[in-house]
Amino acid sequence: MGHTPYYGQIEFLYGLTILKGTVMTKKLMGAIFLGLVLAMVPVLSGTSFPRAEAAKVKALDVTPEMKAAADRINAYFNSFQTLKGEFVQTSPKGRATRGVMHVAKPGKLRFEYEPPNPLLIASDGKWLTIKNKQKEKGDQVPLASTPLRLIAATKLNLLQEAVIVSFDQSGGFTTMALADKKGSMPGQIVLVFDDTRNELQQWIIVDGKGQRTTVELANLEKDVKINPKLFTVTINREKGKN
Repeated sequence: MGHTPYYGQIEFLYGLTILKGTVMTKKLMGAIFLGLVLAMVPVLSGTSFPRAEAAKVKALDVTPEMKAAADRINAYFNSFQTLKGEFVQTSPKGRATRGVMHVAKPGKLRFEYEPPNPLLIASDGKWLTIKNKQKEKGDQVPLASTPLRLIAATKLNLLQEAVIVSFDQSGGFTTMALADKKGSMPGQIVLVFDDTRNELQQWIIVDGKGQRTTVELANLEKDVKINPKLFTVTINREKGKN
């Protein structure tokens, strides 16, 4: 039986893998948190995804400049109660997918891809739902078990969650690569922060094999009114039917 893989469509819950309707959670890179980390999940219908070996990276000593940059990024994420915006996600193979995100603290999230991508990710504050809208099927995991919990957390602190493995400030941008502080997850997340606009411009997920998935953000609006119904998603849990 053949299944059509949705490559590059939601590599964005890094730490969740969707497999024929089953969600398999991993303890994710703490700072991948960030969320907007729209963090990365390969969606491979019917195909398992081999875990990459963790690359050995050396944490940098945190300089005053690094701490100031981390504090600035923290302050940005901690400055809003709601957030709305658009994203373009580019997979390692160059496939681009667009979508819209909504965030409402505490704990409410919605990431919806444009057609023909059928996937929807939403949290009601307790449960994270991953749904295939075409089939009306999906699965749920506790939001607290995923890195996306940090996107809608009341407070974010990057340096409590991760170590800095590379850092650059030039051309009005801060670029900071972060890795799991405990070293239990492979890969890195690279945050690109626009110092002039004082907002996150993009993040890049680099997996243990060096493959990069980029999420670019646009038209971000803070503290906008969001319909609470967007965060309530139902799925068909009927078993025995495909």
